[in-house]
Amino acid sequence: MFDSLSNKLESALKVLKGSGKITEINVAETLKEVRRALLDADVNFKIAKDFTNRVKEKAIGQKVLTSLQPGQLMVKIVKDELTELMGSSVTEVSLSQNPSVILISGLQGSGKTTFSGKLALYLKNKKNKRPLLVGCDVYRPAAIKQLQLLGAQIDVPVYSDAEEKNPVKIAKAALIKAKQQNNDLVIIDTAGRLSIDEVLMKEISDIHKTVKPEETLFVVDAMTGQDAVNTAKAFHDTLNFDGVILTKLDGDTRGGAALSIKSVVSKPIKFIGTGEKLEALDIFYPERMADRILGMGDVVSLVEKAQEQFNEEQARKISKKIAKNQFGFDDFLSQIQQVKKMGNMKDLMGMIPGAGKMMGDVDIDENSFKYIEAIIGSMTNKERADPRLLNHSRKTRIAKGAGRDISEVNQLIKQFGQMSKMMKMMQGGKRKQMMQMLQGFK
Repeated sequence: MFDSLSNKLESALKVLKGSGKITEINVAETLKEVRRALLDADVNFKIAKDFTNRVKEKAIGQKVLTSLQPGQLMVKIVKDELTELMGSSVTEVSLSQNPSVILISGLQGSGKTTFSGKLALYLKNKKNKRPLLVGCDVYRPAAIKQLQLLGAQIDVPVYSDAEEKNPVKIAKAALIKAKQQNNDLVIIDTAGRLSIDEVLMKEISDIHKTVKPEETLFVVDAMTGQDAVNTAKAFHDTLNFDGVILTKLDGDTRGGAALSIKSVVSKPIKFIGTGEKLEALDIFYPERMADRILGMGDVVSLVEKAQEQFNEEQARKISKKIAKNQFGFDDFLSQIQQVKKMGNMKDLMGMIPGAGKMMGDVDIDENSFKYIEAIIGSMTNKERADPRLLNHSRKTRIAKGAGRDISEVNQLIKQFGQMSKMMKMMQGGKRKQMMQMLQGFK
């Protein structure tokens, strides 16, 4: 996420992180590089210029040149300005009405329908809401079907009317249905439309006037960069929406949309889509994103994701097993499955300070877990419980059963052994030894 921008900003700020003398000249040179990095990220020219001017003013005002640690102070100023640029503080959706109505708008292909499903799941799980999804896209043949499939996956009802071609009437009927079914949240998925299409823009304006949504959200594909920002402004002029949703952020290496959109429409980014899974939806925290852009990681979000997935009771059981040397492959597998639920592995690595840079362009194959699962699946219950039983003949049988090479079985057993020792060290407080082991954990 934003890898290209992060690398360029780090390179630009490197000169100021050194111990050499810092002057107004190299501050100006650094900010010139920062501006270039923002422009390369597809940030609007005026926004990039204003950003670097503000950083320069603050740097001079806070006497960066005479500071004992000028580089660190400069990075802090840049971080603060990035946070401000993206919205300063977190803004969640408003859900005070009953039912609360959320209207979803955006261009074709921006991911509105998928986001509608993700949002329904998120608010169902996090806010204990009883959502009703509403299919108002009467133009795309597969749209209603897609919404129904999503609804079935997350156990959320979907209202649609195949006979009715007027989205305004469908939305109106859906509100009546929600009250009948005691749904306290209605999420209306609308058709994708271009801002220049006057007929369709009037249509969504009519839906808006009819249902009077508590929240109107504009969904935009983050990878479209500056185009996304321009489109957002056109939609905002018609709908005066309440917030922006950035989808496909996991594939965005530049970050232009995330950095520009708040300045242009003066509305906050509320959620970000970070993967294809229905759970891959996060609240947007400007400060945490600024940390990530500057290579500082986002440990808070990583811990939150871990807490969501890891069962405390299960953790206690595993802890006891580790203490008694009873940690087996079944336990190993359950840990892997929980990690998988946390999201894209490369994205998770980016949350660890310095890890994103170390990974560079290395692509983490999400399918590699399948091979591990297949190998463990080929073991007997006794072998999973007691890895010491795994002699050569057993390993050969397991490799054949999993359709893998015996070297991969050996590698997995080695990794399992290292992980078991590591976990025991953590319990025993031997952190220095653990770090040494981590360096050799391949």
